[in-house]
Amino acid sequence: MTMLEQTIEKELHEKGYQAVCGVDEAGRGPLCGPVVAAACILPEGLVIEGLNDSKKLTEKRRELLFDAIKEKALAWSIAEASVEEIDTLNILEADLLAMRRAIAGLSIPADFALIDGNIARDFPIPARAVIHGDAICPSIAAASILAKVTRDRRCIELDRAYPQYGIAQHKGYGTKAHMDALRTFGPSPIHRKKFIRFLDDKT
Repeated sequence: MTMLEQTIEKELHEKGYQAVCGVDEAGRGPLCGPVVAAACILPEGLVIEGLNDSKKLTEKRRELLFDAIKEKALAWSIAEASVEEIDTLNILEADLLAMRRAIAGLSIPADFALIDGNIARDFPIPARAVIHGDAICPSIAAASILAKVTRDRRCIELDRAYPQYGIAQHKGYGTKAHMDALRTFGPSPIHRKKFIRFLDDKT
């Protein structure tokens, strides 16, 4: 497995930034549940074996790395934006809100944020968007794992509360089984109203 190098983080350290955090989210696409964001500051030069984009890792590997990241990071934080906030704001704004909350929750204040994706606006500290950052920057990859594992665990909790939808299996995504369950049982309070408009289609 290719080892991610702290190229961008190192560049920022050389410019004088002391606490560079990577930020990523999980749960932007599903039909239900909160969007979860994480921020993570890694020690300069730290190598965590197997660290990579969470989507490229098995569930077992993500769980192992989740614990390793929390143990070795200088600081980490996980935050959410609720279903109600997603419906009120829209998913992009809720996504950014969760990211800002994650940064604010760091035990060591970050002075620069590397944001996975192509949008980095309205952050309280200098920030840079990094497209496919979770496959480039170790700090973003670490944040992606923290967010993904937390979001998956939240889905297990939601499945216990609303077992008719099969959320533990599909993690809230719009699979045929999930959409069929929605048509059969109707939406629950954890479903995002703007994401289930297909229920209004009677054709």
